Amino acid sequence: MKDIFDFESIKKLLSGSSGKPFKLLLNAMHGVTGPYVKRIFVEELGAGDDCCVNTTPLEDFGGHHPDPNLTYAADLVKAMAQGNHQLGAAFDGDGDRNMILGVKAFFVTPSDSLAVLAANLECIPYFKKTGVRGYARSMPTAAAVDRVAKETGKEFFEVPTGWKYFGNLMDAGRLSLCGEESFGTGSDHIREKDGVWAVLAWLSVLAHTGLGVEQLLKQHWARFGRNFFTRYDYEGCESDPCNKMMAELEAKAIEPSFVGTPLTAASSGKVYTVAKGDNFEYTDPIDNSVAKGQGIRVLFSDGSRVIYRLSGTGSAGATVRLYIDSYESDSSKHSLDAEEMLGPLVEIALQLSRLEHFTGRSKPTVIT
Repeated sequence: MKDIFDFESIKKLLSGSSGKPFKLLLNAMHGVTGPYVKRIFVEELGAGDDCCVNTTPLEDFGGHHPDPNLTYAADLVKAMAQGNHQLGAAFDGDGDRNMILGVKAFFVTPSDSLAVLAANLECIPYFKKTGVRGYARSMPTAAAVDRVAKETGKEFFEVPTGWKYFGNLMDAGRLSLCGEESFGTGSDHIREKDGVWAVLAWLSVLAHTGLGVEQLLKQHWARFGRNFFTRYDYEGCESDPCNKMMAELEAKAIEPSFVGTPLTAASSGKVYTVAKGDNFEYTDPIDNSVAKGQGIRVLFSDGSRVIYRLSGTGSAGATVRLYIDSYESDSSKHSLDAEEMLGPLVEIALQLSRLEHFTGRSKPTVIT
């Protein structure tokens, strides 16, 4: 990490020598990052001993689910909501995923985290040495980083879910930064996602820009627009109805006449016009392998997207994942409530798929 980041710059930020006190709160969730967090952030960077919690690795993770999201890291969210810390982060059991929070638990979506880092890689010495080769995201991840790649003239890849697709691009020297909506962020310093690296990257950007987490996000949205994003999981559903739903969706999506269709959210009257529909297919540019049937996509003319994926057909039933990616270019709307902004597109997604009919669920079991 010392070869990648400017530890002195981060140390100066954390010490408050810039004139503003800066407090960290890192939750290792009793996973493997605990000893690393203490060594790097306390011993090397000089943060207070109270900057990290749950740092003892436990086989049962202290009886909790070691998943760094708003649901399972609720204790971090509650602590950050008090407003005493400038940056909070949580890590999962094996340390490869991360969640970033700002003052008063300001939540940074994984999609935004990836895009903000992409737009600020010049803040990190490693990338000054290696150069920025390209960006990538998993297909269901919100398309925020796409616009960064376009504006900066960097190569961009949209890959299926699964880190191996990023690995091929890294090995070929075509990828510097990548991420997925399930809280994974990584760079080509290793061939994996890395939660501790992600926090150090964020601190590097904050130290370089002098901005807080929320300020940085708002500045980013003003420049690139905002992707409001959520994922709904419908778990334990019967497989046959779900397979039928996906087959009907695919037939609808690939029908040529579907392009140009206006879809209206009845509750608000907002209209989305279909720009493209498909079942996502990816040809690996490195080994030419083809991955088919990766999820039904409906792309709209304003940059918004709806994605449906089906997984699991075992005794526990199938899981339908619905991804809602609503793009907003109007800066006057960037600070509006995410649930409110996503509402019309969620309505469209449910109408289009008849998802509640096929799953027998009036609401998802998990929302992330």
